[in-house]
Amino acid sequence: MLVRRASATWHGSIGEGHGHMEFGDFEGSYSVASRFEDGEGTNPEELLGAAHAGCFSMALSSNLSAAGHPPKSVETSAQVHIDKLEAGWTVTRVHLVTKAEVAGLEAEAFQEFAEDAKANCPISRALAGVEITLEASLS
Repeated sequence: MLVRRASATWHGSIGEGHGHMEFGDFEGSYSVASRFEDGEGTNPEELLGAAHAGCFSMALSSNLSAAGHPPKSVETSAQVHIDKLEAGWTVTRVHLVTKAEVAGLEAEAFQEFAEDAKANCPISRALAGVEITLEASLS
């Protein structure tokens, strides 16, 4: 079993404090302003989006390669929506936008590979309670 690690530290009150996150080669600061406004720094939702985009891109590449259509490239972005609900701040949706360069593959077949990756990459499965939408295109 593989175990991946990340850490975060928060200093001070929620309104005036600040935090720091680390994983792998990444280190970044975060705050209420970077999370709930347009402040400088990162936030947990951006990191979730990066994880989802990376996971999806790898899964799509794997699916395509296994079917004999190795991609030249797969580029994915993730838009993570966080809304204040009655229960509190909640990640309500992730919208993936991917573009792949794959020789000799019809758009309809590509869509099937992309939908499978969306449903089955480990981060998508971890987010099973969140709506995940997808725009996929060939370049």
